[in-house]
Amino acid sequence: MQLHIGNKNYSSWSMRPWVLMRQAGIAFEEVMVRFDGFTPQSQFKQRIGALNPAGKVPILVDDGLVVWDTLAIAEYVAERFPEHQLWPRERAARARARSVCAEMHSGFSALRSACPMNIEARLPEIGAIVLRDQSGVRDDLDRITQMWSTLLREHGGPMLFGAFSVADAYYAPVVMRLRTYELPVPEDVAAYMQRVVELPGVQAWIADALREQDFLDFEEPYRLVR
Repeated sequence: MQLHIGNKNYSSWSMRPWVLMRQAGIAFEEVMVRFDGFTPQSQFKQRIGALNPAGKVPILVDDGLVVWDTLAIAEYVAERFPEHQLWPRERAARARARSVCAEMHSGFSALRSACPMNIEARLPEIGAIVLRDQSGVRDDLDRITQMWSTLLREHGGPMLFGAFSVADAYYAPVVMRLRTYELPVPEDVAAYMQRVVELPGVQAWIADALREQDFLDFEEPYRLVR
């Protein structure tokens, strides 16, 4: 299998399936397609568009089959490798895990817009301003922390549904955002975030992101230089 991804420092969508498969021990070949812009003429769009007409990453290629969209990739990998138990075993928990992943997939637009993923950066002063001025970000943060606290309490941790699952991979980029902008969270959520950061799959992603040394102005609304 090949997984086509964008810059690890910036691409939250790419992070989800990469961390999912790396943490689960599923072998794949990484194909890095670095961002150079998102116009139809950019090299990124030209290369990715040849596989995915939507022109977005991530893309999973498995023996000629092309799967795009993070949730579709997660579902495909879970079916392809059932022995890794990427969704919770119990039916109700599995349905709930799919629900919170779908909520991430389609929601939290205020947080995603105001606090783009930037693993290398530390922007606490931006986080404070965003939280003060944008009610949508406050609402998103409240919902995320309430969700995580509830799931951790009900399933006993250490991950959202006990063992590592698609849900934890799906919210790993949110953990990165909350760390970069130092948004305030309850103690139980802070402890969960630290456990996510310490996962070997997440550690590997972070290390690669820090090695990239790219500075893309179109991904950097808050800085002029690295």
